[in-house]
Amino acid sequence: MILVVALLAVLGLAAAAPLLSRRMGRNTGYLLAAGFVAVGGLLATAAPTVLDGGTVTASWAWMPSLQVSFALRLDGLAGLFCLIVLGVGVMVMAYSARYVGDGERTGVVYGLLTLFAGAMLGLVLAADVVVLYVFWELTTVCSFFLIGTAGQVAVRPGRRALLITAAGGLALLIAVVMLSVVVGTTDLATILAEREEVLASPLAWPIGALIATAAFSKSAQLPLHFWLPGAMVAMTPVSAYLHAATMVKAGIYLLMRTTPLFAGQPAWSALLLTVGLASAVAGAFMALREHDLKAILAQSTVSQLGLLIAVIGVGTPVALAAAMLHTFAHALFKATLFMLVGIIDKETGSRDIRELSGLRRVMPVTATVTGLAALSMAGVPPLLGFVSKEYLFQGLLEADFAPWAGPVAGALGVTASALTFAYGMRIVYGAFGGPVRQPDLYEPSAAFLAPVVLPAAAGLALGPGIDLLNPVVTRAAADVVYAGAVPEFSFWHGLSPEVLMSAVTIAVGVTLFLARDRVDRALQRLRLPDSAAIFDRTHDAVLAVGSAVGRPDRAPTLAAHLARPVIGLVVLGVVGSAAVGGLPSRLPTDQPLDWPVLALLALAVAGTVRTRSALAALGLVGIVGLVVAVWFLLAGAADVALTLLLVEVLTAVVAVLVLRRLPLRFGRARGPRTALTAGLAVAAGAAAAAATLALTGRRGLSETGAWFLESAEPETGGTNVVNTILVDFRGMDTLGEAVVLGAAAIGLLVLLGSEPPTRVAGRAPAGPGRPEQTDGGLVLQVAGRVLIPGMAALSAYLLWRGHDEPGGGFIAALVGGIAVGLHQVANGFPRLPRLLRPEPLVGAGLLLALGTGSAAALRGEAFLAPFDVPLLGAVGIGSALLFDLGVYLLVLALLVTAFDRLGAVTTASPPSGDVRSSVPAAPSGPAQAPVTDDRPDGPGVTAGDLPTRRAAP
Repeated sequence: MILVVALLAVLGLAAAAPLLSRRMGRNTGYLLAAGFVAVGGLLATAAPTVLDGGTVTASWAWMPSLQVSFALRLDGLAGLFCLIVLGVGVMVMAYSARYVGDGERTGVVYGLLTLFAGAMLGLVLAADVVVLYVFWELTTVCSFFLIGTAGQVAVRPGRRALLITAAGGLALLIAVVMLSVVVGTTDLATILAEREEVLASPLAWPIGALIATAAFSKSAQLPLHFWLPGAMVAMTPVSAYLHAATMVKAGIYLLMRTTPLFAGQPAWSALLLTVGLASAVAGAFMALREHDLKAILAQSTVSQLGLLIAVIGVGTPVALAAAMLHTFAHALFKATLFMLVGIIDKETGSRDIRELSGLRRVMPVTATVTGLAALSMAGVPPLLGFVSKEYLFQGLLEADFAPWAGPVAGALGVTASALTFAYGMRIVYGAFGGPVRQPDLYEPSAAFLAPVVLPAAAGLALGPGIDLLNPVVTRAAADVVYAGAVPEFSFWHGLSPEVLMSAVTIAVGVTLFLARDRVDRALQRLRLPDSAAIFDRTHDAVLAVGSAVGRPDRAPTLAAHLARPVIGLVVLGVVGSAAVGGLPSRLPTDQPLDWPVLALLALAVAGTVRTRSALAALGLVGIVGLVVAVWFLLAGAADVALTLLLVEVLTAVVAVLVLRRLPLRFGRARGPRTALTAGLAVAAGAAAAAATLALTGRRGLSETGAWFLESAEPETGGTNVVNTILVDFRGMDTLGEAVVLGAAAIGLLVLLGSEPPTRVAGRAPAGPGRPEQTDGGLVLQVAGRVLIPGMAALSAYLLWRGHDEPGGGFIAALVGGIAVGLHQVANGFPRLPRLLRPEPLVGAGLLLALGTGSAAALRGEAFLAPFDVPLLGAVGIGSALLFDLGVYLLVLALLVTAFDRLGAVTTASPPSGDVRSSVPAAPSGPAQAPVTDDRPDGPGVTAGDLPTRRAAP
């Protein structure tokens, strides 16, 4: 229970953060930091078990039919990342308390940051690959919204981050499915234990490639690196947390966690080493070209993560242990540096090193802390970064997937590290060296500096005191090492090749720094491809292609909408007929009544084609539907027939509402166009008929159908097999469809307005060519008073009996919708009573449907599993009826919305006969006041920077 309580506590803090910020303002950060400390303390109670080689687990059945559990597991690797997530989270939250303002966005930022921490915590604790994937995607969503808090400037960067990392998430999802197919389970520990089975599968290397792709996208590796620098438009606490502990570290965690499956395989090692070292060198090179402090650190993250991925690819015990240690060291110095850049920006108003100078004289503490963090990043003794870099070099030299792989990897590692030393010194000297330009500056408050000083001091102390980290880091490495013993770290382990490599690194780095002016001029002359711009142009081109493809669907004529699907149906019919091997020798019917039905259908279709009257065409189409309903009834499909009959009635009512604004008669089409349309219609009909002939009667009752017929009553207590499938066996499908209907109802309210325009009782504007219309008149009003109570009773009866006889929530809702439609048409579309408003219907329907499923889950059964309702089961009320009632309300909500909104639009009387007057015109007042972006580390955005819209004429 410790793991569940810890995860729920962080998610609870995320939910409470916006509310807390209303009372505490920006000081909410301190409370959240204390909450993170408490959660860390709770997890620390499991530390003795984990450090002794054990694990702490928790598991609940989630999707039993798929054998998926909501399972959590705390081992050494998860413990190391929990320490990073919560430890850095404490510092970022405490820092945010003095960084952010007391504006309206403060609660949102705190809530998203805390949810970010919860998502990352869930990811590293996940013991099921499906749960891991869910939290993986949650980190993507959180990062997107956090980047978006920067306002208008974050539109393109946020989109890049979302698309690239979501694409990586799709790759991970495919890998998860493949792994579960190969191993037969989604349990992570079982999958990792079946190394030989996974490697023997033909899916092994696609799985490895997909996992690597997901990690590269999340950790911003070449060629997907460019989203990370763009994400720097977010405020500094977001950047610090994203780079040091959350988003980008998720890819590193994924590779570490899956290393037992692929370690030692040449293809895996080659892929990770190639991409990792290329990213390390390229990221460091690009960092050296930057002048913005945050941009330098962003490119630095690409480089540092590249080194981590490279040593993970080596896969030896030393390399993997070095990756663990450097992950921890990177979290300390990168969080420190980002937060220090925020302080510098807030104090000086700039992050450009060309505008900063001499800050060491007015901000000596800030200068000292920045120097410590930069030296740790550069790998200078005695800081922790020096120890981790030494072991990184040692791990790279062990690469053996190809001849000379080790020396080449070591040389590239030295190159990246020398560039790191150079841009680390560029940060320190650029901000703090040189003459003082702003002598009136002073140190920020102790509360602002404390969260920055602590990780920098830890990096200084843990270098010589590396023995303090050995138990945690070596235990984490032991969880991923496939074969061999994990070494312990030491601050100094004698003269060795890596010591020489460090000396070369520092020497080259110092040389680059001393020649910084010439190096900078040479780097600025280089014209490198702008990956972000290339991505944006590609994205825009894809949208342009999509717009061109969808242009016919936006055309005002029906022909443009129907041409492609009809042609597609014809092509599909031809291909399908060829694929099934011809048509049967006789028609699949032996019912004498089928022929009269077919004759009636032919007459109705012919009349529909020939008539030019809109009302006659509507009536004839309705007759076609009614005849088909009779045909279904003759075939024994009573539920389908009843549903079709009701749908036809509703379609006629809705069509009448639309026809009130249209001419009474159709226009006359030209001869060639009529011939083409007729040809397409005949071809589509022939294709549909051929498909029916080809597929009907080719097999008897399927095994699945027989199982449903045999199991419906014993399993669910219902004898209507159709309804039991909908509400019991396939309840999740029905829930999804019902939710879509509820969403459609809300969408209609949004599109057509939640409040009706002014209505003119009993009168609607006339359409072209028709006299002015009135309400339904006396006959319909009297009929409504007589029929509506009976229709309501019939609706309730059909809902009640649906589990055993033809009926159910959907059919009952259609009857109820017809009653509402009759009332509206007969009475001139008055405003609906409060209980029949769409909003409460959708809300009640969702609560009933989801509550029924949740109640089954709380009973320890599958979601939506059938059960008798306590106290009501004696009168025949089970969970299926309650779920069906939820479906009923959602379907009714859509019908009520359609009648109410369409009726309101058609009965509103626009001034001067202008049908557009129900749409409010844009105000024509003075320009709005500037809306400024109060981010302390981003440019302001005013209303003048945003596109404007002219008022409608």
